[in-house]
Amino acid sequence: MALRDIRPTVRRRASRVSSYVVFLAILAVLVSLADWENLSKNFLRADVAATMFPMVWRAAFNTLWYTAASFVAGTILGTVFALMKMSKGPLKWFAVAYIELFRGLPAMLTILLMAFAIPIAFSSFKIPSTISALVALSLVSSAYTAEIIRSGIEAVAKGQREAARSLGMTHMQTTMSVILPQAFRIVIPPLTNELVLLLKDTSLFFAVGATKFSKELLQFGRDAGTTNANFTPYMVVAVFYLVITIPLTWLVSKLEKKMAVKK
Repeated sequence: MALRDIRPTVRRRASRVSSYVVFLAILAVLVSLADWENLSKNFLRADVAATMFPMVWRAAFNTLWYTAASFVAGTILGTVFALMKMSKGPLKWFAVAYIELFRGLPAMLTILLMAFAIPIAFSSFKIPSTISALVALSLVSSAYTAEIIRSGIEAVAKGQREAARSLGMTHMQTTMSVILPQAFRIVIPPLTNELVLLLKDTSLFFAVGATKFSKELLQFGRDAGTTNANFTPYMVVAVFYLVITIPLTWLVSKLEKKMAVKK
């Protein structure tokens, strides 16, 4: 029987199985060649991992708290700037300048400027370094979120706005009660992606330092690794990140499929 006579589903299944076989073969070769004694000594020491508890839970909580706070602030600011960018006049150009500025600057540089340049420029303006980093991450997030929300607003059918206005609703009522709710439903998948990126960007907080109780996961892992002269703390931190991010990425995939079906 010729290959072209095989049904597409069978060909796809065979291709998938063959790719799994190749992957497992490569993995088996790597496992057999690895120096497991050195790996376990440098990366998998249970006694070193045990020294990280229970404080690692505090670091994980801080990571989640920084992520949630910057995401909420970024979403609120992003919504405001998305609406400003879609308006006319000076507000539009201010929003454009803001969005391009914070999308163009690396998050690390924004954090450093907020934590060190602002206090130097305004010596009477003193805020904790962690708060400075949180504000900086919120500003960066808001710039990206503004573009996400703007695209969602533009994706809402124009007839929705016209129908609302024909019912006597004001421009503000139409935007808040009709347009934004629909726009947010459209942009849930990319907003969730932004949340995952923010979670990983909290690792940049190490640049401004932290107290014992304000460290996020990566900084806590770095300090524990330095103290113990071992890489095991990094492996523990990696597991924590994966436990948090894998469900979020799975949720993004499900949301995207759900939105695709609705379309």
